[in-house]
Amino acid sequence: MKLSQQSLSIIESAIQKAVAKYVCACEQTVVTDIHLQPDQTSGKLYIYNDDDEELADVMIEEWTIYEGDDFMENVEPCLRRLLCRMKDAYNFEKVSILKPYSFVLVDEEKETIAELLLVDDDTILINDELLKGLDKELDDFLKELLEK
Repeated sequence: MKLSQQSLSIIESAIQKAVAKYVCACEQTVVTDIHLQPDQTSGKLYIYNDDDEELADVMIEEWTIYEGDDFMENVEPCLRRLLCRMKDAYNFEKVSILKPYSFVLVDEEKETIAELLLVDDDTILINDELLKGLDKELDDFLKELLEK
């Protein structure tokens, strides 16, 4: 699923609105994760904290016209890319949530489907995209080492 730039901007604004509730000049003291719950039927994206307090919600019209059975599988990479771009643009630097914290994709029962982004100073979340071809690279490296 490829979302329009307008839809991506709407989602980004909602995420910024949600995390803005945790921005202050104080130390990082809040302990929570941010839960993103897309709803294909209504087209809404709900954003919650760990206490199920709604932080933001927006309407994404493109989701209502999507007809596949793999909605969550298609939404996940879109949200992951958007969150990574936001992190790279330092959108989460002034958030007072205690690190590490995560942006989590959840379903209608609020069950975790995927961890979209882990925000931490020292930890990197490894996903399948990062690991593609690693076996071959390691095999080639070992072969080259043994030949010397």
